[in-house]
Amino acid sequence: MAEDRLRYDSMVENALRGVVRQALSEAATNGLPGDHHFYITFHTDDPDVVMPDWLRAQFPDQMTIILQHQFWGLEVAPEAFAVTLSFNNRQERLSIPFDAISAFADPAVQFGLQFEASEADLGAAGGKAKAPESNAAAGDGGGDVVALDKFRKK
Repeated sequence: MAEDRLRYDSMVENALRGVVRQALSEAATNGLPGDHHFYITFHTDDPDVVMPDWLRAQFPDQMTIILQHQFWGLEVAPEAFAVTLSFNNRQERLSIPFDAISAFADPAVQFGLQFEASEADLGAAGGKAKAPESNAAAGDGGGDVVALDKFRKK
């Protein structure tokens, strides 16, 4: 069988990562309106994630950050975003590639996305990247998560 060059699963995932990029860009430009806030779960072991060593030691695999009231200097680039957050009254700058994100949610509107691990991550991690259950339950109804499994090649 010939190699399938039309990887719809990758196309859909890239498009949905664009939703995250656009939401963050809007927040960077205009702030977060109303009750909107973002839960972003990402792989801390991704080589392109920039974060303090002491924080990575606490979260060696993945971490969830919340952008709501106290975040500064949100900058969004095509491949990554950077933000300063306070950890134990200590401000730290994080830079997170969009490819390292495993889940994104805005509980204010019950919206959520969950991303599969990349092909390289699947070999190293051995499975899917999922948000912790506590994030899935954020907000009133837990939100709608768009599962990409139905687009995956089996």
